[in-house]
Amino acid sequence: MTDHCSPAFAELAHSMGFSCAETGGVVSFRSPFGLENWTLPVLGTLIIAGSVLALVYAIVRLRRHGDPTNLVLWIGALFFLFIIEPPIYFPAAFGTEEYLGTMFAHNVFAVDFLWGRLPLYIVAIYPLMATVAFELVRMLGVFRRYGTFVGAACVGFVHHAFYEIFDQLGPQLRWWEWSADNEIAKPFLDAVPVPSIVVFAALWPMSLALCVQFFVGRHVDAGRRFGVHGTDAGRRFGGWGLTGRTVGVGLLASVGVLILPMPATIMGIGGNGWRAAGYVIELAVIAVIAVVVLTRQWLRLRPGSGAGLLTGADAARYDNPFIRLYAIVYLVVFAVLWASALPDYADAVDGVTANGDPIGNIWYTLACFVVAIAVVAAAWSVRQARPVLSGDGPAEHALTPTS
Repeated sequence: MTDHCSPAFAELAHSMGFSCAETGGVVSFRSPFGLENWTLPVLGTLIIAGSVLALVYAIVRLRRHGDPTNLVLWIGALFFLFIIEPPIYFPAAFGTEEYLGTMFAHNVFAVDFLWGRLPLYIVAIYPLMATVAFELVRMLGVFRRYGTFVGAACVGFVHHAFYEIFDQLGPQLRWWEWSADNEIAKPFLDAVPVPSIVVFAALWPMSLALCVQFFVGRHVDAGRRFGVHGTDAGRRFGGWGLTGRTVGVGLLASVGVLILPMPATIMGIGGNGWRAAGYVIELAVIAVIAVVVLTRQWLRLRPGSGAGLLTGADAARYDNPFIRLYAIVYLVVFAVLWASALPDYADAVDGVTANGDPIGNIWYTLACFVVAIAVVAAAWSVRQARPVLSGDGPAEHALTPTS
């Protein structure tokens, strides 16, 4: 694959300490003790282990409760990954070199695919982060009360908070490096492109959540189940039907991630500044919707608010103990990783450390920590509420309160 090693990729790889000649084949393995620094195996373990456990939980939930939502979400995120990422990694092979160029390069990790372009932890992070955000919003009952679109916007907002804690740190610790000269990546907020902050941190998970909830989640909320869990054949998900919905989720979520940034793309005709303004406006709209809705829903469900008397959309409660616990582990590990990076961050000059690594925006990261912690705390605070049968049909037994 040396013919696909563009000069831009070779330069980025060299700055992170490896070369195209060392990237291996379709799959390659390295000792976790021989990577660029100790944070790479810590990151890989955190994400890969979390993703595997999320998959196990999704399978268990499908088998025990006939609820395929988590599994469709997990697999749909992988479909999205394999549709979106290859043209970015190999623009010459896909005929997108002139438009995309080389936007970034990942560092080499313990397990890599596609000649060093795709670390295993990146494969794992798509379904994991989507699951974390979707499930936190689902536990707060947003989809059931406010509908598919508003719930998806809240998922995008929550995902954005968790993802930017990771995204703002990666360049400094050499997890990846962006091409500063690539016009598609511009403009930057310190070390991170604004398109990454908005499109990959907020809009793609919003698109995925919208498709998952529309094709599967809302039907589960109405009492539909997979296999023998359905009350009758007309209200069951069949195997082939569910497979088709999963593929459809991945395909349509990919289309959605092209449609949702369209306002910013159109504004970008006027230049990078206009494109950035468009992205900021889109993110601000999502943030306002999510903050209002999540706050109102937590106030409705919090202890002492009369949650035991709730009926209708708020009566059938859902809980995911794995995500509640993993979200805390994620935040604690990243707090440690950020703490380890702070000395070099503080000594950086003109946004670059003494080692030559660009730094992210710590104030933006702190705001994301605050949002993520608040959402996790909200999910924990409402976990003990129990379903109240409201007599309004399928909603009364749609979701069980525990796993």
